Amino acid sequence: MDVDAADDAGIARAVAALAAGGIVAVPTETVYGLAGDATDSRAVARIYAAKGRPGFNPLIVHVPDLAAAAALVEIGDTARALAERFWPGPLTLVLPALEGNGIAPAVTAGLPTLAVRVPAHPAMAAVLRALGRPLAAPSANASGRISATTAAHVAASLGDAVPLIIDAGPTPGGLESTIVRVEGDRVSLLRPGGVPAEALGITAAAGPGIVAPGQLASHYAPRQPLRLNATERRAGEFLIGFGPVAGDLTLSASGDLAEAAAALFAALHTAQASAAERIAVAPIPDSGIGTAINDRLRRAAAARLGSLPERR
Repeated sequence: MDVDAADDAGIARAVAALAAGGIVAVPTETVYGLAGDATDSRAVARIYAAKGRPGFNPLIVHVPDLAAAAALVEIGDTARALAERFWPGPLTLVLPALEGNGIAPAVTAGLPTLAVRVPAHPAMAAVLRALGRPLAAPSANASGRISATTAAHVAASLGDAVPLIIDAGPTPGGLESTIVRVEGDRVSLLRPGGVPAEALGITAAAGPGIVAPGQLASHYAPRQPLRLNATERRAGEFLIGFGPVAGDLTLSASGDLAEAAAALFAALHTAQASAAERIAVAPIPDSGIGTAINDRLRRAAAARLGSLPERR
């Protein structure tokens, strides 16, 4: 495994690896993504294998701009309005896939829809422009485990399963993108994230079934059991604080939700690496981006459906 800076040389090396069917960890404004050419079935298979990801869990496809997305999916008036308002940025749209769009079948996990977004991070944007192909890029961590917001998190979670990491420092957003499904003028929330649901004009319930990443009941999980809404530390716990609840570390002493979102996964990585038998997290307001924080925490605390991989 190599780690390169996100400079011209690093970007060029990443593009060469991706063009040859390889996989590369690349930072986005949300978390680090494990990228592969979305039109290359071999590259997509390498993503699933490296993460230990179940084949029924679809992938998000990253593109450089709205025009590139329009070559892959049907974009109606409502979807276009959302894209024009929030792209580039942490919003993923699940839309009907166009026939013959060239995307490898495994990306959609057999669904008639495709999840697409335009990332805002300059490193990922540079890779997309230089490569000229859409990239499938789920979070760069072992499936079900804590998402990676630094190159070191990627290396610790995936090890030699990822040959190259492009290091641009900590990701600024810290949480994955918001995912919505758009069917005509109906907008349903599939996963809360970097864009608050209140800003999206949600008009419908999501419905059952896995149709987008991040919908598994148990996800984002540390190795230790996780207790939520903790106002004090119990014996054997590592306490992650917020606002008035002090801890071994705090997501935001001032109660700033954006600061907490950016710090969440790094805090969970630190707690996981401690000698503590359990982890506890202080209460987080369930509004704005706090809804996305609590979504990640509830899934991280959910009972495991079988054992999760420690390192893949």
